[in-house]
Amino acid sequence: MSAVVTSSPSITGRSVPGAEKEVLAQLKVAFGSKLKDAKVVRERLVEIVIDRAELVPVCTYLKDTLGFEHLSCVTAVDWKDHFESIYHIENYYNGCMVQVNAQIPYDDPKIATLTGLWHAADFLEREMWDLMGVEYTGHPNLTRILLPEDFKFHPLRKEFAQEVDRQYITRRKLRGGK
Repeated sequence: MSAVVTSSPSITGRSVPGAEKEVLAQLKVAFGSKLKDAKVVRERLVEIVIDRAELVPVCTYLKDTLGFEHLSCVTAVDWKDHFESIYHIENYYNGCMVQVNAQIPYDDPKIATLTGLWHAADFLEREMWDLMGVEYTGHPNLTRILLPEDFKFHPLRKEFAQEVDRQYITRRKLRGGK
């Protein structure tokens, strides 16, 4: 008895050539002047810059209308004069990703949570709260996730002193030493 061996098809993804241009065009039509900047960065990647007030409407549109089903990353950047909360949202069908940069005023580091749209936002937003101090309003459990609960600072901020006022937890301190 001979077995017929067939090679399995190679998986190349389902990227649709030009999908990023179509996604960008649809975002420009839907949000127009509310987009501070919008461009195709490279094949399959669109970047938009918005004000924090537009985050939930833009992301709802991306998910419900354009089919972007996966939030893969939430991070934040301290630009000294403002913060940006950055989201990578992916559409597995067409292979396109949209990077949403939401600008947040430095004196009021608050932005709406996306936990109602994507459960993945839960831990990602907690991490950014912990390290950067951006408050995600409406988050169901905005508590520290990496640092001790009594830690007083947000160490990824530019204003964080690099050599002074740190609360080091060293092996010596854990053993009772100084």
